[in-house]
Amino acid sequence: MPRRGGALLVAGTTSDAGKSILTAGLCRWLSRRGVRVAPFKAQNMALNSMVTADGGEIGRAQAMQAAAARVEPEAAMNPVLLKPAGERHSHVVVLGRAHADVDAMSYRDHKLRLLDVALEALDGLRRRFDVVVCEGAGSPAEVNLRDRDIANMGLARAAGLPVLVVGDIDRGGVLAHFAGTLAVLDAADQRHIAGFVVNKFRGDPALLQPGLDWLRGATGRPCLGVLPWRSGLWLDVEDSLDLDSRPGLLTPPAGRDVLRVALVRLPRMSNVTDADALASEPGVSVRLATTAAELDDADLVVVPGTRATVSDLGWLRERGIDAALRRRAAEGRPVLGVCGGYQMLGGAIDDDVESRAGRVDGLGLLPVRTVFSPGKVLALPTGAWRGHPVAGYQIHHGRVTADGGEPFLDGCRVGAVWGTTWHGIFEHDGFRRAFLAEAAAAAGRGWLPGAGSFAERREARLDALGDLVEEHLDTDAVWRLIEGGVPAGLPTAALTLGHTPPEADPR
Repeated sequence: MPRRGGALLVAGTTSDAGKSILTAGLCRWLSRRGVRVAPFKAQNMALNSMVTADGGEIGRAQAMQAAAARVEPEAAMNPVLLKPAGERHSHVVVLGRAHADVDAMSYRDHKLRLLDVALEALDGLRRRFDVVVCEGAGSPAEVNLRDRDIANMGLARAAGLPVLVVGDIDRGGVLAHFAGTLAVLDAADQRHIAGFVVNKFRGDPALLQPGLDWLRGATGRPCLGVLPWRSGLWLDVEDSLDLDSRPGLLTPPAGRDVLRVALVRLPRMSNVTDADALASEPGVSVRLATTAAELDDADLVVVPGTRATVSDLGWLRERGIDAALRRRAAEGRPVLGVCGGYQMLGGAIDDDVESRAGRVDGLGLLPVRTVFSPGKVLALPTGAWRGHPVAGYQIHHGRVTADGGEPFLDGCRVGAVWGTTWHGIFEHDGFRRAFLAEAAAAAGRGWLPGAGSFAERREARLDALGDLVEEHLDTDAVWRLIEGGVPAGLPTAALTLGHTPPEADPR
């Protein structure tokens, strides 16, 4: 077992290269070895978040990694969370609590102070856990952001972390990505890059070996593993980057019909992970919809959460999706609104906080009114529906008040239209199946609930990630990095691109 406080950082050649998946796989592998391990991401930009038991808000990916590590997620695992509210505007959450609203330039002024916050959180985890597996953000090769970086090489240098760089070979050019990532870094940053990991490889590894030999000769660093392509491993992503790669139907139906679910792909949708449990149910097909026509043949339409309720409501209207939802309601065809989606289905929205648009009419499908308040609701509610226990989590500024309808969790139902502010409700097997059976009956579909547990399916996927690490990574070399820290004597790669990167912060 490594000394307490061992750590390493998983960086990526690009966004969505496999950092979150590799971090989770390392956490599950270490947990299997009896190591008390925690995940960490200093700065995360994500619209998918959750509420921890200590009442904080963190990225869903870090909660998933905590599950892989078999530990309770906490705010320290994701001390800085950025939630985009527009093209150049984000809401900043620090240690689980709302901190500021910033644009890209004003956030730069916060970042060096937030590095101290991140380092303190990491130090606390290292004191309490045997190992901390850190995940970077974006790519360390973004030299224009290096001077105030707190998630990649800025963190690695300040905390003395060895770095593994993962690259997605399915995109092509992964060897150039590895060599180029190293080459654009200054010498002090380069000494922390300890090795590379290839992700999503298809085919015979022998065909790749000459390239890996070249990589070691060119950089002086080994490839510590080639992870093969595996389908069906999507888990609690940070945003919508890989939604289109998710399977629409995982398992065949138990009854005669497939239940077709259309998830409205709002421009700033959040907590879209609510649909994961739906997609895991046998005989349920979940697809993304951006037009009114794509809702026509759906048995259930889900309007998800959003970081920009009023703006995304305007988007619905521009595309005629509002009219399609009204037609469905009039015909008794099921619609579910979750959090921001629930707010859109109501009669009125008073927003002087998020959009500052004042009073805006909703779709009028549910007898509710939403009033936005500066303070964010972060809660872990529990309850029951149709005799089935259900729990969820709440993350919202809008306070929704129902004046009529049938109670549904904290929300209401009118006809075939339901609404709630609770995220995560479909992870509860009894509730999910009862709700889908009722929606199927309303849609006239011969769908029957399947068997199995969502929690068991999630565990199986986390175990699959651990298997990938154990079977395809040089785990002995990874142990040495965790125990020994940054290797000594790594060479500096010469930059031959005709310019020199800007000088990095010495920390």
